[in-house]
Amino acid sequence: MGAQLETKKVIETPRDFPSTNPVLTKSFRDPSGRLVVVKGRVLRIITTEGKPILDRFLSSAAAQNLVSGQRIVGTKVLGEAECRSLLETAELKACSDDIDVAMVVEHARLPFPSFPQEWSPELLNSAAQLTLELAERLLEDGLGLKDATPYNVLFQGPEPVFVDILSFESRRPGDAIWLPYAQFLRTFIIPLLLNKHFGLSPHQFFLTHRDGLSPEDLYEFCSPIRRLLPPFLTLISIPKWLGGTSQAKSTEFYTRKPDIDPERARFTLQLLFRGLRRTLGRAAPPDQQRSAWTGYMAEMTHYTKDQFEGKQAFVDKALREFRPESVLDVGCNTGFFSCLAAKNGARVVAIDSDPAVVDRVYRTVRKEKLDVLPLVVDLTRPTPAVGWRNSECSSFLDRACGSFDAVLMLAVIHHMLVTERVPLQDIIDLAADLTRDLVIIEFVGPEDQMFRRLTRGREELFTGVTRDVFEATASRRFETIRSEQLEAHRCIYLLKKVQRGKLG
Repeated sequence: MGAQLETKKVIETPRDFPSTNPVLTKSFRDPSGRLVVVKGRVLRIITTEGKPILDRFLSSAAAQNLVSGQRIVGTKVLGEAECRSLLETAELKACSDDIDVAMVVEHARLPFPSFPQEWSPELLNSAAQLTLELAERLLEDGLGLKDATPYNVLFQGPEPVFVDILSFESRRPGDAIWLPYAQFLRTFIIPLLLNKHFGLSPHQFFLTHRDGLSPEDLYEFCSPIRRLLPPFLTLISIPKWLGGTSQAKSTEFYTRKPDIDPERARFTLQLLFRGLRRTLGRAAPPDQQRSAWTGYMAEMTHYTKDQFEGKQAFVDKALREFRPESVLDVGCNTGFFSCLAAKNGARVVAIDSDPAVVDRVYRTVRKEKLDVLPLVVDLTRPTPAVGWRNSECSSFLDRACGSFDAVLMLAVIHHMLVTERVPLQDIIDLAADLTRDLVIIEFVGPEDQMFRRLTRGREELFTGVTRDVFEATASRRFETIRSEQLEAHRCIYLLKKVQRGKLG
């Protein structure tokens, strides 16, 4: 059944990946295999067609080094007896009856899968860097990538991990063409250029443009002068102009070119990858991109220094006392409390609707090597399920609900109440769905200056939002372990989830 290749990363237990909310139940785009998630196990069924190249990849020196460095997901080839047993189960039988199965492999499961429609520019850039790194390092072993898409990458904390092991292929020694070049431009370079020069975050395009953006899409954003400037001239304008020629439409345009000297072919590809790396560097997001919320922590006036330190101490005490292994930080802003949770040993998913602050969190946690995955997610409008029959990429709530030991909702629920007009009971119910155990939540009353700024003169709509009402509403799903008044109109609570059958 082939040699085993395992990573130092232990395959996660089903507890970290609820079987009731599988991230992916079936993949179908690659004829070489199918991915199935069964009871917390991530299994890939390999066809007879896919087995030879997978065997070659698993035995290559590049694969060994990349897996040990956790750049490629750990993969274990299952024995024949276990394969036969698994293929008799209903889940795998339904996915394999119509294909010729040669082997089954099991992947190390990453804690929280995310998709490009939730990535800030920095995450997309990191995934692009990893894709290029693999393409370059595989050259020495006569291997290559047959596609170059962000959907081949997941994140473990802030580090990208390549997960689609069927994207590797044997490379003809004399082939100097990298076929995924155009796909790499569409899904990485062009979205990053659009962000850097026009301020549009790439995450929003992946919801409707699975295969990225074409040169023609970006061309329409450019002024006549910008179309003539690098890198737009070579990457965008010339492909746009050539796209209308008869040569580009001819089938001869896609005819495989004759092989050349192997050393020359490899040198040509190395030059191509270096050039793409330079282009990627020019398209990388700016370090100090600003938004309405990037200065929130430095400029906040609704807390004194002592009050904020009291809030920090409250959260820190709860984290030290209960030691949650997994934490969701809702409305993380600059990630102060996400980092605090990570430093207390938690694995953290930090979400915010502002791509600029998510970028800042990403740079911080990657530099400090903290287990924090920052994502662009607005919990009032969470990422929907997308793809064929809405089954290829599951929704954020499908992945998140019941996946965390603790949820932080600090200085965020008044935004949900006022800006999005979400009822308080619905907010509490969602918090209860997200957590397995604890919620640390901050109540902000209508008299608070930030609350009043959000209402914009409509304070009368929220006169019933009082601390007593909040506590009564929360008591339907939680018991209060403790609370603390932070300032006149703000109070922080540590709540423990109560099973519905135990409510009085």
